[in-house]
Amino acid sequence: MIEANSIFALVSFYFVMYVTPGPNNAMVLTSGIKFGFIKTIPHMSGITIGHVTQLILVCLGLGKIFQVFPQLQNILKILCALYLIYLGYKIIGSFSKIKEDNSRPLKFYEAAFFQILNPKAWTISSMAASSFLSTNESLILSIFYIGIVALIICPISISPWAAFGSGIKNLVNNNRIKVIIEFFLAFLLLITAILIVIGK
Repeated sequence: MIEANSIFALVSFYFVMYVTPGPNNAMVLTSGIKFGFIKTIPHMSGITIGHVTQLILVCLGLGKIFQVFPQLQNILKILCALYLIYLGYKIIGSFSKIKEDNSRPLKFYEAAFFQILNPKAWTISSMAASSFLSTNESLILSIFYIGIVALIICPISISPWAAFGSGIKNLVNNNRIKVIIEFFLAFLLLITAILIVIGK
């Protein structure tokens, strides 16, 4: 039987982990600014489904691969950082000249597959599996419980980033301010990339 305090602890854990800055939130914020909230929904849906799938696989034992091959996590960190730096480069000039920009929002499957590179997503999955996977319940039931809560809390936690970005898109018409926002977002992605690489 799942206790109320266990549910509260899991919900709190997921909310804090999902809502705090990371690669997904930085990308969703950027997408919200460039394309608006509605067009960012497939991106957010891909993050949610991709991460829940990742979480289930970790609960089933995939997370042990990092114990066997510890360097694999470092490789994923570097790939993720390089991708974020690339996105930062692409942002510059894209918002202030959005009508001339050929870029598009991330598709559902692209956002889902990005979770493979996202070290924060792996960390969340590993922590959830080690902290909340019950040894007293059926494994399938316990994984279902952890996955369903993640499926609910993840989009609730990341959508404010897209909404905030969309709000900026709708309010800002000055081209100079748009350029400043572009460089700020590029800088944010660069800092995120650096923190990923140097983080333990």
